[in-house]
Amino acid sequence: MIELVYLNGEIVEADAARISVFDAGFTHAAGLFETLRAYNGRVMRLEEHLARLERSAIELDLHIQIDRDEISAGLSRLLTANELTDARIRIVATPGGIPRPGQPVEQSSTPTILISATKVQAYPPLLYTHGMRVCICDHRQNPHDPIAGHKTLAYLPRLIALKQAAERQCQEALWFTTDSLLAEGSVCNVFVVHDEEISTPPLDTPILPGTTRGAVIDLARANSIPIHERPINIEVLLAAQEVFLTGSVLEVMPVSAIEKHMVGPGEPGPITQRMMMLYKQLVAKECGIG
Repeated sequence: MIELVYLNGEIVEADAARISVFDAGFTHAAGLFETLRAYNGRVMRLEEHLARLERSAIELDLHIQIDRDEISAGLSRLLTANELTDARIRIVATPGGIPRPGQPVEQSSTPTILISATKVQAYPPLLYTHGMRVCICDHRQNPHDPIAGHKTLAYLPRLIALKQAAERQCQEALWFTTDSLLAEGSVCNVFVVHDEEISTPPLDTPILPGTTRGAVIDLARANSIPIHERPINIEVLLAAQEVFLTGSVLEVMPVSAIEKHMVGPGEPGPITQRMMMLYKQLVAKECGIG
């Protein structure tokens, strides 16, 4: 089947999709993206993803107008066109061409909105039953970096970290800040458990305000599971009895080892298992499954 994408209001064949060679996303990595998950033909937490996209566009002054209704309708059209109900979705938004020297911003080209939807490549089931092995990233996240906490197209450092993790037989790399505080994974948020209480780095670390992260925090509070947003250093991380990761495609993933250090007994703990179950129930409720 020919893969179709949504590009600036049109559904087109992926191989025929074209953007300008002067698009700021291509020339300067000046743009944003969102990765979403569709279940049963419904996109999980779509409004939260679009709100984050809009907020980043404003805070980074990218001159991208996010039309939530148009993107939502485009997503629906694309899922239908690609005959997908369970899908991994990626929205890319750039300001289009950047102004040439002496050219006012308002005379630059219109923004680019590209949406792709593909069949979900699920993580191996064994990782959910036995846990993922992660490493500590060699690089550091700078709290003073203006794009920290935003999902931008400047993603090469995260890809380098994931490649290095794979070379160490790990599935993810955890980033610390230049202040030696735990930030996030290359593609996920991080939670730790001590004495049946969950902790996760606060947003001003800074970290990406993950939609799944937000859902897990809400679920914990709704189910009387103590949860805190607070700074976490390496000693607190290594002392954790449980560690788990969250992401739209990842969902809730247990961590069994941090390099050679075993987390707890080296298998998913009771709090992690409960959060996995609660999140699956939330997906079923919000996406009409079962």
